[in-house]
Amino acid sequence: MNDFHPLTVSWFKKRFSEATPVQLKAWSQIRKGGDVLISAPTGSGKTFAAFLSCLDRLVTRGCHDRLTDQTSVVYVSPLKALSNDIYHNLEVPLAELSELAAAEGIDLPAVRVATRTGDTSAWEREKMVRRPPHVLVTTPESLFILVTAERSRRRLSAVETIIVDEIHALVDNKRGSHLALTLARLDDLVTRNGSEKPQRIGLSATVNPIDEVARFLSGSMRTSIGTGQIERPSTAIVNAGHRRPLDVAIEVPKEELGAIAINEMWDELYDRICELVLAHRTTIVFVNSRRLSERVAHHLSERLGSDAV
Repeated sequence: MNDFHPLTVSWFKKRFSEATPVQLKAWSQIRKGGDVLISAPTGSGKTFAAFLSCLDRLVTRGCHDRLTDQTSVVYVSPLKALSNDIYHNLEVPLAELSELAAAEGIDLPAVRVATRTGDTSAWEREKMVRRPPHVLVTTPESLFILVTAERSRRRLSAVETIIVDEIHALVDNKRGSHLALTLARLDDLVTRNGSEKPQRIGLSATVNPIDEVARFLSGSMRTSIGTGQIERPSTAIVNAGHRRPLDVAIEVPKEELGAIAINEMWDELYDRICELVLAHRTTIVFVNSRRLSERVAHHLSERLGSDAV
């Protein structure tokens, strides 16, 4: 993290024990400025690897009074349910960075984040046009509209980074083809404004063949738009594989198994699940019916608290 701003480094060390191998490899490639495809298992920190590089750039500008009212980062995902991811990956770190800056006597302007999907209200859309966010979270379809409408086009003319998440869900379908055209139009918009083409960062937990996906991320080597031609270099690939180390165990109750589980057996199961929950950061419990899921959630809530389940 030698290339990051001291404020970013200080915050990261307070929040995490160390960077993951995927993050270290990704930051090295992202800093070079070319397109980067990150393929790594879920939970390896690849999304935050892409975001932190962008946030650090905005923080650095803010600390030097060079943070303008322009959208610098566009995050695109085929999934509309982005609120939780954005909160954890952007809003919380930004709030903590602001608190740390204030504690160190640094005047850090607010880095704004906004979400634009089909569910965004007209008032919120107008607010984004009048004062664009520094980081825009959107879907392929909404990005197409933004690149097409005149007022929003002007707000995207200074974009520096485009993060395409869940890229494996876009490669081989019409949504992906449509997004590829939108990204090419965005390239043309930015370069016509006198800036370098935006850096593209692709994220995927499972992607194969990875070389094909890398070519999809960057588009063809030469893309014709209007009267001009835009050349994109090959994509750097950070491939951490598709599997994480697994610790698999089969556990059975101490009571003798029968056709129907007795209350004592259920209590033992709930207690054991609670032990596992308390020993891990995140736990997923699978059951075979909605009725059973509600029952298990009720009993676990009694033991762990309603906020934990």
